[in-house]
Amino acid sequence: MKTSRILTNGIIIFLGIGVFFLFMELLGLSKNIYLRLINFVFVIYGVNRTLQQNHDEGNYGYYTNLAAGLLTSVSGLIMSVAAFLIYVSIQGGDIYLEKYHQSYLFGSGNPSMYQFGISLFLEGLAACAITSFTLMQFWKDKDRKINAVDDVNHNSY
Repeated sequence: MKTSRILTNGIIIFLGIGVFFLFMELLGLSKNIYLRLINFVFVIYGVNRTLQQNHDEGNYGYYTNLAAGLLTSVSGLIMSVAAFLIYVSIQGGDIYLEKYHQSYLFGSGNPSMYQFGISLFLEGLAACAITSFTLMQFWKDKDRKINAVDDVNHNSY
């Protein structure tokens, strides 16, 4: 499992999500909660790219690849939430977020900028887990070699 691969694909996820949300903001569509589901496309692309690169390199361990997929998506998530908090701070902080109270996933009322960031992080963790596990099932069925157990007693990777 290469850290550079995980970070590179995490940055790809971050850039895809960032450009998408800035584009939505420019078009005035950022209040539409359903458009946020499109960010799955960027997470799927980045995680699948990591798994494809691992497969091409001969790394077939299920748990190793699952960890690589999770770390790839979580690295993109951390960068995205951090950038979101910076963007909201620049735009006015809690005052800026008041216009998005209908699109809050957790809670109601007017959460602070940091509470909103935590809710996005939790939402993103769920997306990371779902995406990584789903793509691992795809790769496991696609290539029976990835079904191998990758613990110390069975495989060297």
